[in-house]
Amino acid sequence: MKDHYDAVVIGGGPAGSTAAAIVADAGFSTLQVEREKMPRFHVGESLMPETYWILQRLGVLQQMQQSAFVKKVSVQFISHDGKVSQPFFFNKHDPRECSQTWQVERAEFDQLLFKNAIDKGVEGLDQTRVLDVMFDGIRACGVRLVSTDRKPREVSARVVVDATGQQALLANRLKLRKDHPHLRKAAIWSYFQGAHRDSGEHGGGTIILHSEDKNTWFWFIPLSQDIVSIGVVGDNDFLLSKSRRDKTPSGVFQEELHKCPRLAERMGSARTVSHYHVAKEFSYQTSQHAGDGWVLVGDAWGFIDPIYSSGVFFAMKSAEMAADAIVEGLRSDNTSAAQLGSWTDEFNAATQWIRKLVQAFYTNEFSFGQFIREHPQHQANLTDLLIGRIFYDGAGRIFDDMYPQG
Repeated sequence: MKDHYDAVVIGGGPAGSTAAAIVADAGFSTLQVEREKMPRFHVGESLMPETYWILQRLGVLQQMQQSAFVKKVSVQFISHDGKVSQPFFFNKHDPRECSQTWQVERAEFDQLLFKNAIDKGVEGLDQTRVLDVMFDGIRACGVRLVSTDRKPREVSARVVVDATGQQALLANRLKLRKDHPHLRKAAIWSYFQGAHRDSGEHGGGTIILHSEDKNTWFWFIPLSQDIVSIGVVGDNDFLLSKSRRDKTPSGVFQEELHKCPRLAERMGSARTVSHYHVAKEFSYQTSQHAGDGWVLVGDAWGFIDPIYSSGVFFAMKSAEMAADAIVEGLRSDNTSAAQLGSWTDEFNAATQWIRKLVQAFYTNEFSFGQFIREHPQHQANLTDLLIGRIFYDGAGRIFDDMYPQG
């Protein structure tokens, strides 16, 4: 480890590894640090198809194609009354290879990206914790960290990238995080073996199921080796309510499963192969995404409800756009807030459409199936949103009819 780098990236997830790889590939010295030992567990296994282009740019597309990750070509919704939508097959909208993506084990996927960054010249260190970001006035100028030798040291940098996920190190320090008051969710999930998968192409598809009272919804994500990630999401105050404090996470999960017979049928005699995990999934935004010498990417930038599996795509896309701004700024010796945040208006404008789609899902009177039957002209636009294809004019035209009053 040197005393100075052009860029220090905090975080070893998809956002951090994407940003680090692009900056290093442009010829700039880059340090990437991850506090845990890689590979490490993480939830968020389902990718959006639009990650294809970033994977291609990073040079890992062939590795993904040759991997054991389950192929994902569709998504399906099951309503609270058990009505099953036709699967949204991405390739029916766009027959190109880029319409297929993967359901990934995140430990393996994140490790692949972390190693790729190192192969591109990044100095990647795991088990290295950033204690603080150093500032010279309002300008970030480096980090204070401690690694396996437990000796704190300071490393200076022209740019600091916060890719710390929901830890949101800089956003919390600078009080930039603003929770969405209506999307304070919690999740309980585990991994199961022996659950029923559909035959054919849709066997690897994501299934989203509402419970009968619509207080919760479940994800069903097929992984390799006959493992399925299954989780329940609901309002934090409902799922983790005081009245349930005497119940185990498994007990709460089973209570909600009884209200979702379609999923219970799929699970049959499936058995858990891991303990139950609990997490608060509060959606939030940040009021400022970049400053002099620093920039936020991935979940440090903001977190959108996991219903459409947008997390990894948004992490990698924000990191790609930020990295391009960093490279341009390092080349011109301009690491101002304006330069490092020059991508954020475009990114915010595009990602608002997924936020709106999330709001629609949580509207009790709304049904995607009914909406498409009434507005078949929006079938392609809806599929675009589910693919993650949102960076074009007109990506949000569906909402003119979904929310006619604006």
